[in-house]
Amino acid sequence: MLSSSILPRRVWLLIGYAVSAAALFSAPLYLNDFRLNLLAKCLAFAIVALGLDLLWGYTGILSLGHGVFFGLGAYAMAMHLKLVSSGSRIPDFMDWMGLTKLPWFWELFKSFAFAALMGIAIPAGLALLLGFFTFRNRIRGVYFTILTQALVIITVTLFVGQQAYTGGTNGLTGYTKMFGYSLKSDTAKTMVYLATVVALILAFLLCRYLVKSRFGKVLRAIRDGENRTRFLGYDPSSYQMAAFAVSAGLAGVAGMLFVLHVGIISPTMMAIVPSIEMVLLVAIGGRGTLVGAVIGAVIMTQAKSELSASYPDFWLFFLGALFIVVTVFLPGGIVGLIRQLRQTIIRRRSTNEIKLNSVVPEGNGVV
Repeated sequence: MLSSSILPRRVWLLIGYAVSAAALFSAPLYLNDFRLNLLAKCLAFAIVALGLDLLWGYTGILSLGHGVFFGLGAYAMAMHLKLVSSGSRIPDFMDWMGLTKLPWFWELFKSFAFAALMGIAIPAGLALLLGFFTFRNRIRGVYFTILTQALVIITVTLFVGQQAYTGGTNGLTGYTKMFGYSLKSDTAKTMVYLATVVALILAFLLCRYLVKSRFGKVLRAIRDGENRTRFLGYDPSSYQMAAFAVSAGLAGVAGMLFVLHVGIISPTMMAIVPSIEMVLLVAIGGRGTLVGAVIGAVIMTQAKSELSASYPDFWLFFLGALFIVVTVFLPGGIVGLIRQLRQTIIRRRSTNEIKLNSVVPEGNGVV
């Protein structure tokens, strides 16, 4: 039987999840187009944050290359949208570069199902391949982080250099249709937003299932003591590769949704700065808490939009200062601060009850 102290908290959590889901699904009713699009981008980045939290918060592996996985998913969807908008002609940037025939690998992306599958499979496969060579060789900590930054540099250089196939620094844009509907129509915008909400909920449920399962327990054991976990008979590298692949796959999903909302993807979104910003989402929200990852993504994306619009020359300084403040004074992030306040309130209540019982012993009250 569950204790009375546990049951109310779970009930409150379920109520909070239900209210949050209802608020998100009903957002098209009370938000204008600009705010709805901004919220959609926040939710897309929340999916990235969930994957990063699974890797960093629960496994203890810091990746500064998730912009690559995000961009690969975005490019996969953008290639399909570009082909749909181009019709029977080759994309305009290929014509400018002198190509007369659509490359064979572009032909495959005419199918939406193939593009969506590749948007997940390519980032997850690349992460699995990188993880195989790094985790098997016990490359950890700052060395792994440097490798992910090297991956960013290589990928961005490749996409910029192959302008005839990727659009170069301009990236892919100019697509307006999907399934025969205009992406600028109100109906399409609402449907894409609702698809993003569903994707976020599914990603949250997946990560929650993983962290609550035996798999998640092993991940936390690896984070707290990898050698001890290995001595217990587990292979840490296999679990680390799996967590890395799932995290990259979620970033690919977020990238595909991001393209549908923004209408453009370029190599700048795969660079080091966006990758660092994705890590900040988790750090500010609360590392090792799935709810914190979502909260951090929503708050930071909103703050970035407001600050960059009001202070275009200084918003990066605000962002860096916020990260320093959170790292130094709030290592647990926003969720960690809430937990500390809750524990403080509980301790004060317990202290007051003890003082009251010592002043008025039981059975000696005034009638």
